[in-house]
Amino acid sequence: MLQFRGLKSLADRAVAQVSDVELFVTLDEESNSVAAIMKHISGNQRSRWTDFLTSDGEKPDRNRDTEFEVQSAETRDSVMRRWEQGWDCLFQALEPLRADDLRRTVTIRGQPYTVVQAIDRQLTHYGAHVGQIVFLAKHLRSREWKSLSIPRGKSAEVNAAMRSREKQ
Repeated sequence: MLQFRGLKSLADRAVAQVSDVELFVTLDEESNSVAAIMKHISGNQRSRWTDFLTSDGEKPDRNRDTEFEVQSAETRDSVMRRWEQGWDCLFQALEPLRADDLRRTVTIRGQPYTVVQAIDRQLTHYGAHVGQIVFLAKHLRSREWKSLSIPRGKSAEVNAAMRSREKQ
């Protein structure tokens, strides 16, 4: 759960830095905007985590291809609402899991996975897409980008501060 929350936080902090216009910018015709990636993640989350233990993770009503299409009527608010709903679905599915559940088998597109494998599969998938979101946001903000971790050229300073805190 901690890793999923960390990915969401990383994406949220990157998305907060882009303007409403930049949220929908694509680098070229084959690229996805930040908004499209967010729509895809949330669509995937709804499909994978709804009735996680009892139904296939690829729901029959999911239309994956449309997750990459951003309609002109969509806004930051509509994308953010969908984004939050996807993450809520994930957290509501994971929070009640117990140790015995981890040995169970679930299916995704008819393929069996242990619960641990299914969770790992999604963590890897979301990690890749969050990386795309961060890259795009950083590219779009350019010199205005505020680092989400250690700013360029500040590693020694941050390491020294951490060592100083350890000694206290």
